Amino acid sequence: MDWSKIKTIFILTFLILDVYLLFQFMKIRDANKYEVITETSLEEKLKNDEIQYIDLPKTQIKAQYLSAKAKVFSKSDLAKVKGEVITKDDGTTLLVTLEKPYQISEKFEPAELTNFLKGNVPYGDHYQYWEKSDKKNTITYYQHYENFPLFKNISGMITFTLNADHQIVSYQQTYLDEVQKLASKEEILPPLKAIETLYQKGELKPKSKITKVELGYSTLIKLSASKVLAPTWHFVVNDKDDLFVNAFEGQIIQFNSDEKISVE
Repeated sequence: MDWSKIKTIFILTFLILDVYLLFQFMKIRDANKYEVITETSLEEKLKNDEIQYIDLPKTQIKAQYLSAKAKVFSKSDLAKVKGEVITKDDGTTLLVTLEKPYQISEKFEPAELTNFLKGNVPYGDHYQYWEKSDKKNTITYYQHYENFPLFKNISGMITFTLNADHQIVSYQQTYLDEVQKLASKEEILPPLKAIETLYQKGELKPKSKITKVELGYSTLIKLSASKVLAPTWHFVVNDKDDLFVNAFEGQIIQFNSDEKISVE
């Protein structure tokens, strides 16, 4: 047996094995290096998709759950109302037909209704403007609590109905009462984290812009006699589309006419 040849074969075999192992090591290292290089921050991802957003709150915000009940309007509540009043839903909903239509401009601005709300509508200064629908001929206001809007809350809203001459002829009103703070305040999700949820779920399209960011409350649980409200981030995209994210849990909130129907 030629031991020199066997020795040479072993040397070549181990050399080939070493080269193969080195190649595999380099391949894995390069793959890991590539993953590190290509892992980008949310800000970079948004920038790459040309998604813009306004300045966001920088400080950490704390909030808490709320509970509230639908108010039963009393006779004293109706003292300032100028028109025919009908109550329904056990007195928690007012249907008011104005004695005299209230004129607004064709290019309506919320300031036009400030005095009317304060002087003619029960708790009128507890609501803030939401939208004007030319399709439905309505103007919608939602109640606020300590300057936090109660988003899409059918138990705390006013819907004004307009005629063809841009006059308010009637309105429907509900109001949430006995608002209580539940438990202690906790830190909520930063708005950028909520934006990340919207981005990951495909709710933010390329070249879109978040034009408004605000914190408010939305209905979490509807009980027979009350509601539990959760802190909620509201984002307006391209000045027209409304997106909502639970500020504690981070789920996207979807609404219909019965308020919240699902979370994602």
